[in-house]
Amino acid sequence: MDTGILILRLLVGLLVAGHGVQKVSRHLGGKGLEGGTEEFRGDGFRGGALTALAAGGGQIGSGLLLAAGFLTPLAATGTIGVMTVALTVKWRHGLWVQNDGYEYPLVLIGTAAALAATGPGAWSLDAVLGLMPYQLWWAALVLVAGLGSGLLTRLVLHRTPAAPAIAER
Repeated sequence: MDTGILILRLLVGLLVAGHGVQKVSRHLGGKGLEGGTEEFRGDGFRGGALTALAAGGGQIGSGLLLAAGFLTPLAATGTIGVMTVALTVKWRHGLWVQNDGYEYPLVLIGTAAALAATGPGAWSLDAVLGLMPYQLWWAALVLVAGLGSGLLTRLVLHRTPAAPAIAER
């Protein structure tokens, strides 16, 4: 079981971190901070470069912590938070990724929640430092905090479209 959890942590954690690197740099196929800024503006978010830096930094940090199995509840909360924002952006396209849907963020949210429920396994920094075992209630707390932070971020930073002006007669 520990081998499976290790593989899952490394795969998901490094993918989330890599996704964050793309938002803030030209590494891993990213378009630099300018590209990350434009992506958020195009998706209707305010904040420009600061929003891209916060999202990218959140993904890098939570992804690396998840991969290392260090402070796993915090790492899972961060992953769920940033992926909840991504899910809200893709929601209008439906579930499936081939239609630019929210399938991928949903899988990452579910995986992070599962890792919060199981703990990071024996081959993790949490285990080495004696921060285990995790209780099942961690998963509920992590899920609520992650979803809540993502939805709050969406609420605070997303611009609402302006209502069409009614032509005066």
